[in-house]
Amino acid sequence: MSGEDACGDGYEGYEDFDRLALDRSGQADAFDTIGDRYDEAFPYKEGQLAAGQWLAESLPPGSRVLDVGCGTGLPTARQLVDAGHEVVGIDISPGMLKLARDNVPEATFHHVDIVDLRVGGRYGPGGPRELGTFDGIAAYFTLLMLPRPEIPYALRTLHAVLRPGGLLGLGMVEADIDDYSIPFLGNSVRVSGYLRDELRQVVHEAGFEIAGEDSHTYAPASTDVPPEIQLYLNCRRRA
Repeated sequence: MSGEDACGDGYEGYEDFDRLALDRSGQADAFDTIGDRYDEAFPYKEGQLAAGQWLAESLPPGSRVLDVGCGTGLPTARQLVDAGHEVVGIDISPGMLKLARDNVPEATFHHVDIVDLRVGGRYGPGGPRELGTFDGIAAYFTLLMLPRPEIPYALRTLHAVLRPGGLLGLGMVEADIDDYSIPFLGNSVRVSGYLRDELRQVVHEAGFEIAGEDSHTYAPASTDVPPEIQLYLNCRRRA
């Protein structure tokens, strides 16, 4: 199947998303090991809470929201459920999903890689386990776990499962890096990032308009990761 056939939008090479996504086991294993220490290392999440509040309050009551890379379910899935929304969370880490189910039992969680949401993917539009469409999507510090070549495809994948006019809350770290290995809570994870102007361009080219943005300097409480600049984009899907 060609990229144009898979996407319906002229994105060639979409099949590379399948190939590149096969090597994700190390990332999942790392977060299985990290478990609830993640929330201990990142106890202050004012930026993410503010971004989640924008999403929760901007959506119509009872909206269906996808939390991509839901982690422990805190704070975003919990925040969205408390606002009265129907939340579906996905993550590649079984350990994180167990914590999320304990922390937010009102939500539904699936062991799903974002690549599986693509058009024709197992959980994507036309797939055998299709999750359907969503009014809103939260993707806070999820896409930075992908190699840079995957990120535009991942954004197009989210575009495809978001209804026209739907909202995307996106969180990234500002950094000019691609699939860079960093020590993280006694493990090694690979991360990617953009400088903010390039991030805006990638998001725009994926079919979103940016309704607002914010940035925060963040220093984890007890990790070997240096302070970072967190970028939050409040986005709306163009038709």
